[in-house]
Amino acid sequence: MAYKILFMGTPDFAVPILKSINDSNHKVLEVYTQPPQKKNRGQKLSLSPIHLYSNKLNIKVRNPSSLDSKEELEHIQKLNPDIVIVVAYGKILPTSFLDLQNIKFINIHASLLPKWRGAAPIQRAIMNRDKETGVSIMKIVSKLDAGPVLIKSKLKIFKETNFRQLSEQMSNLGATLILEAMELIKKKKAVFINQIENEATYAKKINKLEAKINWNDKAKEVIAKINALHPNPGSWFKLLGSRIKVIKANEIKINGKPGEIIDNDFTVACSENAVQILELQKEGKQIMNAREYLKGNKLEIGSNLIKDV
Repeated sequence: MAYKILFMGTPDFAVPILKSINDSNHKVLEVYTQPPQKKNRGQKLSLSPIHLYSNKLNIKVRNPSSLDSKEELEHIQKLNPDIVIVVAYGKILPTSFLDLQNIKFINIHASLLPKWRGAAPIQRAIMNRDKETGVSIMKIVSKLDAGPVLIKSKLKIFKETNFRQLSEQMSNLGATLILEAMELIKKKKAVFINQIENEATYAKKINKLEAKINWNDKAKEVIAKINALHPNPGSWFKLLGSRIKVIKANEIKINGKPGEIIDNDFTVACSENAVQILELQKEGKQIMNAREYLKGNKLEIGSNLIKDV
């Protein structure tokens, strides 16, 4: 039995999952995604990754600014999908949608629920230095990411794992799991297990102010943040008035005053140990390794980044 699918998603993370469903025997009726956003200095409208990919597949796209309207409810009713699959869409589905009869609402969430419900589960797992994370396929209920779970699958997080790498792994895992989930539903073998509410934690949206490196943190915490926020928005600090985004760094067991530049290898002291910067990006420039940067930019050993040298 092939299902009629309404897909809701927005970022790159959702693209492999839409591809997996479209390549299967199931029928994608339509795609919902966030409206085009103004980007960069020219304020040119930019389509979401899912919008662009849907255009390639010749799938009709709808991007309402709000779902909470009679028009959108009637549109869903008219489409009459068997399953609505939501992947990082960026909007909360109204209760009026969830109350529709004969439509299953399924979410693919990038964590091992009930841990890290919310907007930034991948980043928060890395920042928290979790050893593992995973993907959960769940039924959507009115409370955020609180629905019963059908399938979970784990992935390891290593010290060097960054957001881009982990997001790609989780997206590909989700692309496999959603087909397994639909097969279970088709065979009437789907068992949704309620989450343990008192074990829930929340992954709040990344605040841009969080991206600034705090050299008073431990080195392992600074590196976890660098990895969690790569490539966007990126962790940064200021040096001689310019913003420097750190792309890659190592923890070094050397002590000094937090923020102090310890040596010519671009090693900066933290409250515990130090961070050696390996790759960086100066404001308005291309990504480069630290050695290339240091050829044209001499460090003042003993100066302190907390004081914005």
